[in-house]
Amino acid sequence: MFGFRAMWSPIFFLFTAGILVLYFLAAGPLRSRFKESAPVTIKQKALFTSSILLLYAVKGSPLDLMGHLMFSAHMTQMALLYLLVPPLMIYGVPVWMWRAIIYRPGIKQTVSFLSRPLIALFVFNGVFSLYHIPLVFDAVKTDHILHAAVTIFIFIAAMLMWWPLLNELPEWRELGGIKKIGYIFANGMLLTPACALIIFAETSLYSTYSNPSAWASALELCVPASMLAGLDLTGPEMFNTLPLVEDQQLGGIMMKIIQEFVYGGLLGIIFFKWARKEREKDELEERSRLAPQPVK
Repeated sequence: MFGFRAMWSPIFFLFTAGILVLYFLAAGPLRSRFKESAPVTIKQKALFTSSILLLYAVKGSPLDLMGHLMFSAHMTQMALLYLLVPPLMIYGVPVWMWRAIIYRPGIKQTVSFLSRPLIALFVFNGVFSLYHIPLVFDAVKTDHILHAAVTIFIFIAAMLMWWPLLNELPEWRELGGIKKIGYIFANGMLLTPACALIIFAETSLYSTYSNPSAWASALELCVPASMLAGLDLTGPEMFNTLPLVEDQQLGGIMMKIIQEFVYGGLLGIIFFKWARKEREKDELEERSRLAPQPVK
């Protein structure tokens, strides 16, 4: 009904495919041009490929169109785009490739400042919460340039938020095991107010999902105006069997469920890594203590 372009975003497909091609060129035939380069593992390639495939699924597949029709689909998009794509991408890019990207005039200083744990924490969660204030949300969802700019800005903020937690550059590691656990808990707490506002609201908060005129304007972000002009659309209720408030609540719940799943998984990984390192450290100290001392 909405056409191939709205359903599959061919331009965005070419963009994501181009990123994937550049990655494999840098990891393969062009690797010798990078300083201190090393073979990229199959695991890293799989993680980066997964991040790009998920990025396209979120912003280029029919899920993106559904995000304009149903608030619950939109919040699922937000959760996957900002909470799952960045970790996969950070883990998928090898250390030497990150150095080639970041260690450039102006970029290194900017990333170093904005990825400081407290700054990264408050910038991402603050911008995400501000975005979901109804007045801001409706303005962003009905303007092409503003929507693209805000989406890119929040994604960059998400990458910087995940950076001190996940990056494997020895010179950039700022958080130890316990601090990482605290960082994840703080992230969960700071994101809760925005989700609570959405989950416990008793009325529909956003005009772009309740007002037929605003909803039609929001659809223009992914559906060509010429296509929309030929469709007989009455409003969002055409595509959503849930009442507006229940769909809104489902969106907030989906955000929290995906957040808890991602953060819970990382908490487990970080905790067991930290516990293993502490155990290895204790065993090393114990062997050193029990080893025979040289006779003086």
